[in-house]
Amino acid sequence: MPVHRFAFRFDPRFQAPLALLGIRPRTCAVVVDDETVAIRFGPWRLRTARGNVVGARRGGPYRWWRVVGPHLSLADGGVTFGTGTTAGVCLRFGSPVPGLAPGRWLRHPAATVTVTDPDALLGALSVAPPGAAHPA
Repeated sequence: MPVHRFAFRFDPRFQAPLALLGIRPRTCAVVVDDETVAIRFGPWRLRTARGNVVGARRGGPYRWWRVVGPHLSLADGGVTFGTGTTAGVCLRFGSPVPGLAPGRWLRHPAATVTVTDPDALLGALSVAPPGAAHPA
């Protein structure tokens, strides 16, 4: 499977405040290949085995105060890496993964990302890697 790179959709209203956190178009992406899913969001990183992504669904529109920037959901412990309110994809993990805080003590069961093409990300996740069953 080829490597798929998905850029984040930056809403111009939030670009300057996000840049203060190191979150810029050149420092943000979701990368999917046959082995891993990696999210880079400025200084934050989340990486997991592709087989650990057990579900994905499109979401949005969102309220800006719930999605713009790095967020921890107090409801379920999921992480959001958001740059706009239009649309995104929520990835569900079989085993929670670290991503928001340094170290491994804070693990997330899901991650929401506001990429430019949510449907393409969903499509890339739905193709099972060779030799593995992958429900997305």
